[in-house]
Amino acid sequence: MEAVAAAAQARERLRASFASGRTRPAAWRAAQLRGLLRMATEMEDEICAALRADLAKPRTESYVHEISLVTSSCKFALKNLEKWMKPKKVPAGLLTFPSTARVTAEPLGVVLVISAWNYPFLLAIDPVIGAIAAGNAVVLKPSEIAPATSSLLADLLPRYVDSSCIEVVEGGIAETTALLEQKWDKIFYTGNSKVGRIVMSFAAKHLTPVVLELGGKCPVVVDSDIDLHVTAKRIAAGKWGCNNGQACISPDYIITTKSFAPKLLDSLRKVLDKFYGKDLLQSADLSRIVNSNHFNRLKALMDEGMVSNKIVFGGQSDEQQLKIAPTLLLDVPLDSAIMKEEIFGPLLPIITVDKIHDSFALINSMTKPLAAYLFSKDSKLKRQFERNVSAGGMIFNDTSIHLTNQHLPFGGVGESGMGAYHGTFSFEAFTHKKAVLDRNFLGEAKARYPPYTPGKLKILKGVLQGNPLAMVQAAVGCTGRARV
Repeated sequence: MEAVAAAAQARERLRASFASGRTRPAAWRAAQLRGLLRMATEMEDEICAALRADLAKPRTESYVHEISLVTSSCKFALKNLEKWMKPKKVPAGLLTFPSTARVTAEPLGVVLVISAWNYPFLLAIDPVIGAIAAGNAVVLKPSEIAPATSSLLADLLPRYVDSSCIEVVEGGIAETTALLEQKWDKIFYTGNSKVGRIVMSFAAKHLTPVVLELGGKCPVVVDSDIDLHVTAKRIAAGKWGCNNGQACISPDYIITTKSFAPKLLDSLRKVLDKFYGKDLLQSADLSRIVNSNHFNRLKALMDEGMVSNKIVFGGQSDEQQLKIAPTLLLDVPLDSAIMKEEIFGPLLPIITVDKIHDSFALINSMTKPLAAYLFSKDSKLKRQFERNVSAGGMIFNDTSIHLTNQHLPFGGVGESGMGAYHGTFSFEAFTHKKAVLDRNFLGEAKARYPPYTPGKLKILKGVLQGNPLAMVQAAVGCTGRARV
């Protein structure tokens, strides 16, 4: 009950702040964005230390994949804020002449952001940037699975932004549930589809709109017409160089032809040796698994009877360090657990097909992924892949980096999520587009008013069909035979 009361109090405090109009001015929004930018810049060491404590994340990854993306989002929002806020004029149309029309971006109100543990700084702050830019009050619930970063955010945010409008609520399942029981104007959740369904069920009780940033099994299709060494490096960077595979856009499995698989496997082995050394578990450049539950889940995937004999590289693990080595598996059965659920770790199955086009049907037999990747120089194959494979995002000849482009929406489709953010799309995710039509008291079309007559209907039909004479008749107040 204490958690429920605390959640309700937080919501009411922020609702009062929002109702006062405090969050609406551009100056307030820009001040908060500058505060977040300062926080990410001035507190780099503290943020990197928290990420190291939570995930043993290398400093390079902490900066490049989290801190720099937050600063980039802040700068992009500051640069475009006035343009985003400005009402957009649209054609008024003949039917409402004389009038003007515009679309006004209106803040939703008080929003709830529930972030994930795998990129605990980026995935907490990036949605908040969009919510602030749109003029909302925000409750941020960081993931308790990354406790050091959660605690740091709770400490830092009140020092850099307006705490009367932006609050951090820490805690576990009880606190999250208490927050979800409240009525919000939008809920933004990043995590897995199981919890996503729970979030959506709570939101449905209040008809609250949601953005769900989920995940899925992101496929990598590798054609034979490629630069093999570059391909192997980019797959490795997107898989093990992104939090050791604990990323929603991480390559989940590879599809290539039976004839090309040995070459790809050999190149991946060489790249992994160069990146992480012979003793993979001792590499300081690999994140650890976040906790023992996820370690045991990944071990179970790897140790399943029909899978354990398919390991062709790696497979080592250290439970005390919560480390699992980058692991390649060849031709695991499609009905194995590792091919049924999102891996979210350092295991990478390679599935072989007779022809590269067979990959399309295999991908489409699964739920729609958050991202899909194709390595090929074949322009025709790229067009076919883009046309026939549905995914939240798509990259040709690289992995994962599309999220760095502020001009591209980032979000899923189907089971990989709903809604999108980044750049302009973050602003829009937390905004209501309000239609505004402005008329004066001239231009009375009397034919629109009762009592209805055949003559009035004739004029209205003509107007609706674009007949110039009928438009003139309507504009001058003709009514047919009847007078009003």
